[in-house]
Amino acid sequence: MNTQTTFRIPRWGRCMAAVALAAAVLGTAPAWARRDSPSPAAAIEVRRTADGIPHIRATTWRGLGIGYGQAQAEDALCTLADAFVTFSGQRSLYFGAEAKPQTRSTFGTPPNLDLDFFFQAFASAEAVEALKREQPAELNELIAGFAEGYNRHVRALQAGTQRRGDAAYACADAPWVRTIGPEDVYRRMLAAGLAGGYTHFVAEIANAKPAAATPPAPADKFSLSTRLDIPVGDAHGIGSNVLAFGQAATGERGGSVLFGNPHWYWGGPDRFYQAHLTLPGQMDVAGVSFLGIPVIMIGFNNDVAWSHTVSAARRFGMFDLTLDPVDPTRYLVDGRSEPMRAQSLAVAVRRADGTVDLVHRTLYRTRFGPVVDLGARNAALGWSARKAVAIRDINADNPRIFRNFFRWDQARSLDEFIRIQREELAMPWVNTAAIGRGDGRVWYADVGAVPGVSDALRASCATPLSKAFAALDPATPMLDGSRSACEWQTAKDAVQAGTLAADRMPSLLREDYVANMNDSFWLTNPAQPLTGFASVLGAEGRALSMRGREGHRIAGELAAAGETSSRGLANRVMQKTLEARSYTADRFKPALLDASCASGSVELPAEEAASKARTTVDVRQACQVLSNWSNRADAGDRGALLWDAFWTRVLKIPAKDLYTTTFSASAPLTTPSGINAADPRVPRALASAVEEMARKGWALDTPLGERRFVRSEGHQVPLSGGCDAEGYFTVACANEGDYTMGDRSHGNTYLQVVYFDRRGVHARTLLAHGEKETAVTNGPGAAPVVRYAKKDWLRFPFREEDIARDPALVRQTLRP
Repeated sequence: MNTQTTFRIPRWGRCMAAVALAAAVLGTAPAWARRDSPSPAAAIEVRRTADGIPHIRATTWRGLGIGYGQAQAEDALCTLADAFVTFSGQRSLYFGAEAKPQTRSTFGTPPNLDLDFFFQAFASAEAVEALKREQPAELNELIAGFAEGYNRHVRALQAGTQRRGDAAYACADAPWVRTIGPEDVYRRMLAAGLAGGYTHFVAEIANAKPAAATPPAPADKFSLSTRLDIPVGDAHGIGSNVLAFGQAATGERGGSVLFGNPHWYWGGPDRFYQAHLTLPGQMDVAGVSFLGIPVIMIGFNNDVAWSHTVSAARRFGMFDLTLDPVDPTRYLVDGRSEPMRAQSLAVAVRRADGTVDLVHRTLYRTRFGPVVDLGARNAALGWSARKAVAIRDINADNPRIFRNFFRWDQARSLDEFIRIQREELAMPWVNTAAIGRGDGRVWYADVGAVPGVSDALRASCATPLSKAFAALDPATPMLDGSRSACEWQTAKDAVQAGTLAADRMPSLLREDYVANMNDSFWLTNPAQPLTGFASVLGAEGRALSMRGREGHRIAGELAAAGETSSRGLANRVMQKTLEARSYTADRFKPALLDASCASGSVELPAEEAASKARTTVDVRQACQVLSNWSNRADAGDRGALLWDAFWTRVLKIPAKDLYTTTFSASAPLTTPSGINAADPRVPRALASAVEEMARKGWALDTPLGERRFVRSEGHQVPLSGGCDAEGYFTVACANEGDYTMGDRSHGNTYLQVVYFDRRGVHARTLLAHGEKETAVTNGPGAAPVVRYAKKDWLRFPFREEDIARDPALVRQTLRP
């Protein structure tokens, strides 16, 4: 994009008309200039049970959407309102151009102006209309109803007929809290689809301009290889765990159990919201969706249950462009010069003096996708006079994502669920695991929208630049953009151009277990490795993460437990998956202590000592604390904090030096293994950890919960768990050099354990961050947070009789 011009509009205090003008330029009329469609005449019930979970029941799709939209608005108005501003490209108008979002999300935290241009480009009116056209009429009704339900709550607040003045409605009078239209929900859906592709490089796409002297600065501090190593969002560890057990594990013919556990954002627009949606005779489904999404994305109905993990497959790719030497906005394909398509965009920006400007940029698109200027991350990848790079996101042309979820919400068997997944090829950037009622099999698939890049195409379309790029990131395909033969290939009978066929993507049906902890597909079950797939789908034969190894340890132990029923195994799953064991401590602690504790003291060289002078550190107490530690990260455990500090430093030792046995694909669950006790960096890592604890003023045996906690309703709630690197399956990661969890953290979010019997579905759930947006910012909504901290699984009231007898039941009837 290229900044062109600005022009000035009157002062903020007199600019409501100017906002309308700006919206007209942007192609979005303000909500107060629109009329909503009338509500259906039939009543809508919103029944809230324990922990404030809404069970919405209606007689029309639109009515179901109204109930869900109002429920989400009641619990997360400020987050939703902020998100709708973001996806409509209006952050600069309300919050200023240079400011950044206050919470994290799948699109990171770039400056507002960059976000505005990005969403103006990729959530445009044309993109909205294209998405809407591809949805079934019932889903479009649900979406329209969701917007209407959200608006009912906003209008009631602004009219003063709802309770105001508390933290839940702190934003009610803010100018950026507005009513919305269905187009706002479609924009939100578009944004979710792009989380595994374009949103990696918001700033570099939004600021790309021809032959720029200064490449656009990245929106984060990561190197290019590190940035590309994060599949979604802007932090390592954003992902999920999933385990599914079939009849060989449950000991019950036709019995199965599913455990789903996204460790995801605790705040912001991509936060999960738990609900139950019922349209009698057509849909009865419960689980979670992102805020602003009106369908269940992870959950269960009376016949199927499913969950997701972030996939290791690449959903985007790069193209090495050769530019026309006479014009850097033209590029050569098969020797012919083609013009880039210039898209003019305008963003309204509120200045410090209250005036509003319109800032213009131009987005440049090629046949392969928009130009991305990565020159600030790597000079060879900048937009020069002769070379440029284009990026293509497979999900920018994938309108099937939420249609797929809508169909899954109504699926009646595991076979139907699988058929839908293969027909739609829609999953955007996730693996899927699922079970079905009366079905002893369990399903895993990384089947969805994946670039049509075979390894043969990658090899034949390599350029010198793409070979250098592969050294930074072997997963992302970079192909020769000067040859039309290097465009992504389209499978026979494909539902979308440039995609792989379903039978070229990994899937597995088994009767013991399938599991994924964000590693690649290849070890879904160690007894049946999945091999022979294109490298764009993820690496085969590569070391698992420590969390992945712990997940398979748990799965193997549970599968071999000798259970005789799905219910019995489900009870074991609930206990085992929240043990919060550190895999790295279980595997490596004895050897590391042997290497570090023999002398009782360790000398730190000046360059490693906190005092910057050679220091002798007494490690005897640290060795005792770690020896006594149970290797668990429950709130009361003493030693978990010290282990984190120690292991963080151990990881700085290259694997080839640290381990006596390096990784072997033939022994993936037990290698790397063995610690090189002779390496002097090992004891120095412990000494440095001791110094760090002292510098913070933390006792070496401080209980974890004194530092890892969340504030809710004025209370400090101690939490268990840890981060990926230490091998915790139970994830709690503040990710800001701090142990306090809040709305900028990630960790366990929605947890579900589901099984079936003759009555139908049985589910136990937890929602770690609660329903209300204020629950983890010291405001209202503590009940589900406290429940999670106590590991007190909720027996989910799915059937009508269970809802009716819930002691916390509160009924609300919505009428026109």
